[in-house]
Amino acid sequence: MNALNNFNKDIVKVTYSIEGGATMFDLSKFSLKGKTAIVTGGSRGIGKAIAQGFAKAGAKVAVTSRKLNDLEANAAEIKTFGGEALPVQAHLGKMEEINRMVKTVMDKFGRIDILVNNAGAGPASTTVLNADERLWETIMNLNLKGVYFTSQAVAKIMKKQGGGRIVNIASIDGIKPELGVSIYNISKAGVRMITSAFAVELAPFNIRVNTIAPGPISTKLLDSHWAHLPAAEFKKRKQGLAEMTPMRRIGEPDEIVGAAIYLASDASSYTTGAEIVIDGGTLLFALLEAPVPPEE
Repeated sequence: MNALNNFNKDIVKVTYSIEGGATMFDLSKFSLKGKTAIVTGGSRGIGKAIAQGFAKAGAKVAVTSRKLNDLEANAAEIKTFGGEALPVQAHLGKMEEINRMVKTVMDKFGRIDILVNNAGAGPASTTVLNADERLWETIMNLNLKGVYFTSQAVAKIMKKQGGGRIVNIASIDGIKPELGVSIYNISKAGVRMITSAFAVELAPFNIRVNTIAPGPISTKLLDSHWAHLPAAEFKKRKQGLAEMTPMRRIGEPDEIVGAAIYLASDASSYTTGAEIVIDGGTLLFALLEAPVPPEE
């Protein structure tokens, strides 16, 4: 994220050749200066990193989650490097709180240019034969209902403003299901479809909607998979997960930020309905481990 610090200090232009002609690409297109962003689940992990990255790229940032203390701590960090942040406590599985959150941001900043739907319920380990209705409702309420209706509320504002950007944080579990977390897998597959459905309907209003699908990222959510285990077994399981990626490591939240800034900025002006997978090659693992056919 240190590379973002000078975003708004200089305009750097790169010249490259296309079909014999010269075209200038302006790196200031990655700037978010003058924009207002909402980052849900913005108190920790990926959401916290994206909020700080957006602030360093020039955006005013509203961060939301159910934990006000963590939100206030992140907002305070953002202010230490000259950013502007608004902490808004909200449970985005509830319609009235979605509407209150959006109104609070509009009252403070007067516009919303960017929405990052990062808030979500984590996976709970159980089989498809044992999962119950309560678990289904808990996960779907936040991971799908919250994403859909937060996007709807913000898109109505963006339409009036003449455009905007929505970035949905899904997961590679929505592409290739992880064993034992079927409801979570289904919810993240649903987030990918929300992106597609909103992208095609909102494109005429200059609202772009895209997805980031992270793989294993070092967060409290990831650690919760093994939190009940003894320390030695916890370390063993986490290292085992790292070995399941071609890069042989688990990613960091900061490694999601670059893609989020791209999708939130003018640099991605012709990108909608797209998905960026950031997983260290995890989805390729089965392919890479497949037997190599003998040479003829």
